[in-house]
Order: sequence, then C-alpha cells, then structure tokens
Amino acid sequence: MTAKSAAAAARPTVYGYPRQGQSRELKKAIEGYWKGRVDADALRATATELRRANWRQLAEAGIHEVPTGDFSYYDHVLDTSVMVGAIPERHRAAVEADALDGYFAMARGTQDAAPLEMTKWFDTNYHYLVPELGPDTVFTADSTKQVAELGQARTLGLTARPVLVGPVTYLLLAKPAPGVAADFDPLTLLDRLLPVYAQVLTDLRTAGAEWVQLDEPALVQDRTPAELNAATRAYRDLGGLTERPKLLVASYFDRLGDALPVLAKAPVEGLALDFTEAAAANLDALAAVGGLPGRRLVAGVVNGRNIWVNDLEKSLATLGTLLGLADRVDVAASCSLLHVPLDATAERDIEPRILRWLAFARQKTAEIVTLAKGLGGGTDTIAAELAANRADLASRADSALTHDPAVRARTAAVTATDARRSQPYPERAAAQRAHLRLPLLPTTTIGSFPQTTELRTARADLRAGRIDSAGYEERIRAEIGEVISFQEKTGLDVLVHGEAERNDMVQYFAEQLTGYLATQHGWVQSYGTRYVRPPILAGDISRPEAMTVRWTTYAQSLTTKPVKGMLTGPVTMLAWSFVRDDQPLAATARQVALALRDEVNDLEAAGTSVIQVDEPALRETLPLRVCDHPEYLAWATEAFRLTTAGVRPDTQIHTHMCYAEFGDIVQAIDDLDADVISLEAARSHMQVARELAGHGYPREAGPGVYDIHSPRVPDADDAAALLRKGLEAIPAERLWVNPDCGLKTRGWPETRASLENLVTAARTVRTELSAS
Repeated sequence: MTAKSAAAAARPTVYGYPRQGQSRELKKAIEGYWKGRVDADALRATATELRRANWRQLAEAGIHEVPTGDFSYYDHVLDTSVMVGAIPERHRAAVEADALDGYFAMARGTQDAAPLEMTKWFDTNYHYLVPELGPDTVFTADSTKQVAELGQARTLGLTARPVLVGPVTYLLLAKPAPGVAADFDPLTLLDRLLPVYAQVLTDLRTAGAEWVQLDEPALVQDRTPAELNAATRAYRDLGGLTERPKLLVASYFDRLGDALPVLAKAPVEGLALDFTEAAAANLDALAAVGGLPGRRLVAGVVNGRNIWVNDLEKSLATLGTLLGLADRVDVAASCSLLHVPLDATAERDIEPRILRWLAFARQKTAEIVTLAKGLGGGTDTIAAELAANRADLASRADSALTHDPAVRARTAAVTATDARRSQPYPERAAAQRAHLRLPLLPTTTIGSFPQTTELRTARADLRAGRIDSAGYEERIRAEIGEVISFQEKTGLDVLVHGEAERNDMVQYFAEQLTGYLATQHGWVQSYGTRYVRPPILAGDISRPEAMTVRWTTYAQSLTTKPVKGMLTGPVTMLAWSFVRDDQPLAATARQVALALRDEVNDLEAAGTSVIQVDEPALRETLPLRVCDHPEYLAWATEAFRLTTAGVRPDTQIHTHMCYAEFGDIVQAIDDLDADVISLEAARSHMQVARELAGHGYPREAGPGVYDIHSPRVPDADDAAALLRKGLEAIPAERLWVNPDCGLKTRGWPETRASLENLVTAARTVRTELSAS
C-alpha cells in the first residue's frame, strides 16, 4: 500500500475508556452491593448500561473500533487472573461458591483470607492486584467475560476489538505465591499459560472478533535476553495458531527498545506503539527495523495520561512520518483513557478560556478522530480545528498563570545548602529522643482517620450554602476532638488530628496553592472503587498563607502527646496531579518544594515537633527505564530535602510510602534523609523491612502491620507476628508500629478494633523484649 492509500485508510480507535460513569455510578453500585443494598443482578445491569453508554459515546464521536474487555468491577489484571484460572487456593472455595463474591474476596480479602497484594500499574497511580503463581499453578481458560462483552458490543452493531493483558506482561507482573520460594520465576510458566491464551483467542474468534489486542506494556521496561526470548516464543506460538483473530500487540508508557525488533518480527498482524514525547524514540526505532510492511500500525499520538490539549499540527507531522512504515496507520491515544477523567465540559468552575486548554477522555477521543480525518483527507479537511487548536495553545503559553517572576526568582536562588539538615542523623536522633521521650516501638498512624458520611455531608452542605463557615468549623473541631480522645484512650504514642477538613491528600493543598486548578467532576480510578480527582498543575506554584497550622495546633492543644503535622510531599503533589508539560518536572518540583518548606517551617514555629511529609509516589514516578533513574531520583530526593531541611535538629521529620516495589529505590529512601519512614508491609509480609536491612538503612522505620485496604480486622496476634518479623530486620530501638496507610477509606468500627489490636501487639512485643 502506498503512503497515500495508508493515509486514506487511517481509522481512529482507543485502547480503553474510563469505567466509572459520569457520576461514578459503578462505584456506587459496587459499594451498594458490598453493603447489601444492591443485589447482583442490579450491579450487573449497571455495568451493562455503563459499557453500552461508553461504546455509544465512542461510536458517535467517530471511533471506528471500540474496545471491549477493558471494563472491570475492580481491576483488569485481576480479571486476567480469573480468565486464566489463577485463583489463590485460599479463595478457591469462595470463587466456586459464588464467582462475584469470590472475585471481590480476592480483591479486598475477608476476615479469614487475605487479599491479593496490590501495587502500582507501572508508573501510574492505578493499582493492580498482583497475580500469585507457583510451580504447581494450573491454568484453565475462562473466556466468559471477554466473550460476553464482545457479544454485547456486536449486538449494538459496533465493530469491537477485545483487549487482553498479554501473557508475557501478565507473568512479569506476577509474584511467587505465599509459601513458594522467593526466587521462583513466574515466567517459567509461559509454556503452560500459552495454550490457555490460545483457547481464549479461539473463543473470541468464534464469537466474531476480527482483531484482539494483547497489551504488553512490560516490554517497555529493561528486559533480559531470557525475557525477550519469552516474548519471541509467546507471539510465535500465538501467531502460529490457525483459528484465531488478527493480533494487535500494544505497548505504551515508554519506548520499546530491544523489544521492538522482537515484536516487529513476530507473526502478528499489527503493533500499537506510543509516539508521545515520552516514547519519541519509537519512531526512529521503527524506521530502523524497516517498519511494518503489510501490517497495521496503531499510532498513539494523543497523550492518554495527561489532560492538556494535543498539539494537532505536531501530531500530524508525526503521523505523516509514519506513513510508508506500515500497510495501514491508525490513530489512537498513547494508552487507555482510563487514566484521565471523562469529560471536561462538565466543569463549571474553571474559566472558559482555561477550560479550552484541557482534554479529558471525550475531548481526546475527538482529537483522535480529528487527526485521523486530517491524516486521511489532508489538513484542509480540518482547517477550523487546527486554527482553534493553535489559538488554545498560544493562549496557554502566553498566560500570566504559567509565569510568576517572583516564584522563578526564588527557585533560581536555591543552593545545595538549602537541601541539607543542619546536623547529621545520629545527632538529630539523640536530640529527638530527648525531646519526644517516646517508648520502645512507638505507635502511630499514617495520618487520616475515617471520612464519615457526616463529614462528607458537612462539606457538601458548606458548598451548597446550607451551613455557614462557623457551623462547618464547629463540626471539624468536634471531629478532631473525638479523634484525639480515641487515640489517647487507645494508647497511641504519636497522634494525628485525623484530617477531617481534607477532601484529598493532594487536592486539599492544591486548592490553597497558586498555579493549581481544581475540578468538580474530574474523577480517575486509583483502585477498586477508590476514585480521586487529580488537580491540574497549570502554572507557577506559591503558598499565599498557612494551610495546616491552624488545625494541627488546635489538635495539639487537646493533648500532651505529640501531634504530627501532616503534609503531602512535592513528588506526590506532582505525581497525583495532572502536571504541566511546558517545563521540566524538576523545575516544577522545586517550586512545590519551596511552597511546602514554608508550611513546614510555620508548623515548627507553632510548636509542632513531629512533621510527616508523605511521598507515596516516589517509587511510582520512577522512570520505566533504568538509564533514566539517576536524573529523576536526583531532583526528586532534592525536592523532599528542600521541603524539610529548614527545621531544627530536634524536630522529627517523617515520611510515608505505600503500595510500590520499594526495593528498587532503597538508596533514594536513604537519600531523603528523613528521620522516620513508614511503609506498606502487611500484604507483602514485611518484605520492605528485609529490603531496608539489606541496604543497611540507618534510620527509624515503621513497616505497616495493618492492611488498611482490606475490611479485614487484624487481631493482636497477627499484628504481633508481623511485628516480630519486622524485628528480624530492624532493631527495636529503630522500629515503629503503624498501619500500612491512612484510614480515610475505612469505617470507624474496624478502625477502632484494628488500632486497639495494633497497640496491644506493640505492648506484647515490648514486654517480650524487656524480658529477653
């Protein structure tokens, strides 16, 4: 096919779409099901209608081929485990008794069975459920979900493409099951898994699928020759099937590197590649292997992870370069649109001029359709769209919001000394112990306490004008008083005020900093039914006034025990926002760090002796390629130190991280120079404690003993057992006792019981230590 005919054949498509619905209908239905207010049939009916609405929106927008199978009640990796029969033994009876309840048991756990481990999906804030595999794992095909959703789309008269997590990525994301040797490599199960994928592909072909998409994002990471050989074998075998749909192998989030020649040679009919700035090297690499003659290329030129409008002329130039490298060039976003909100037009509080800078899922869909039209018919066919796009890009570039001379002068004046504490850790630790006088194995929580219905109602009533500020603040004072009283009664050693006034750990601060935009409906799935509204970091950042001092000081006035000041760190403020793309991340991080530094210093001046600066996204934001790690970690750790280095030696700086592979960044954790770090450890069985010990981490640490992402209440013996395991790696004088994460998503009954058991466990182990 000539370049001209390839352009004429260009079609728009997407890899996946937001699942929740305009008003988070899926979240409400699932949580209603968990509470017994919604039955299974009603939940399934809601899901069916949401899928139908998504496909119709896509089709009406001009998308040629809609995705199926990307919809999930909880997580698409968990769906894959169900599809291939990889059900943990502890959940097998529940799944056999009731597939839906068993599915949620794997995701959330029960009182008798722990859930699957949860961690971040590559370098995003989406969490997936980690498959548990072992040498005895037996895979069995269950294509029910995939076939049913394909059938639903076809019944609507739509061209549909089922989307599956690819077999290589699935195994690379897996971990050894409990009781299996830690050095077991799940990839050794590939030959056992491929026949199951073959059966699913055959089932989908029988059900009418012309194409099936197999997502292999793990191949954009550094891969060993053995792993690349596994990819070669996988697609040799699947491509060699006689009765199968056409195969589109998709990668995203970064450049493919050594895996591109592997996939280019594979007997598959198409590749989907990321061609945004983060993966620009894919273009040269594709040309170097001779392109994809006779095959389909799906070009991801619209950023599926950020919310800024596309530079249409730049994307058209990229698409034009790709013509001639494939038999057919289609247009898509760089990844699933799961990672952006649904519709920017729902926002009523953002200035219309600024709103035109933004593109959520529906707007990105329109951009994809426009680009396909321009690629096929020439720029004259989209002249009006190009003119409007140029105006929007110029408006943003010229806006005063994006350039504050005072902020830029301050960041330019930063020196290396500004990011160093005045004394080394051993001297600080001695000063802090003398000042705080905490017991061995001090107990604390991560920060937030349950956000009750009453609190959310009070916040909604304030926004709607049903109560005034005085009434709202009285409610917050009462909640803080209850939280402090409970912690004192329970016997916790370092208290928190509970964050009753905060809507979200990033949004709360974003709403008080210049340069940020907040959305009303910009919901994005984080995990399961947990949705967040990432703020939009649009311009230069500064802090007009104190953000947390008032409520922290009030809480401290209610107790003689130390109350932690609670802040979100600069890297997490970037990672959990839609960050600006018109300057380096390092520059933006430094601006945020200086704004937070002012808050840290004001907290200390107000008498706060313990200040926690959370950085759960430090590992999440780690680049996918090892060669890119040093530059990122240098500016990320500097930003944290810049935030915290201005305090006295006897002020104790804490940080917190959760749900990530911490072993990859132990040196960076050390480089933060925090006095205490708390980390998720309950689901991973204290793995992080062993990783810290292996590194020789010299500071204090609190590996969590209470998994807060499960409704399961750990008893005191369970918590004590985890604590003893932690002591095998971390000396008692440096070990803290805490939950894995904040308690915002939990209810009060389980929170009370769990924290009481946590304190009991700490006391039990203290007694054991004193007797030894």
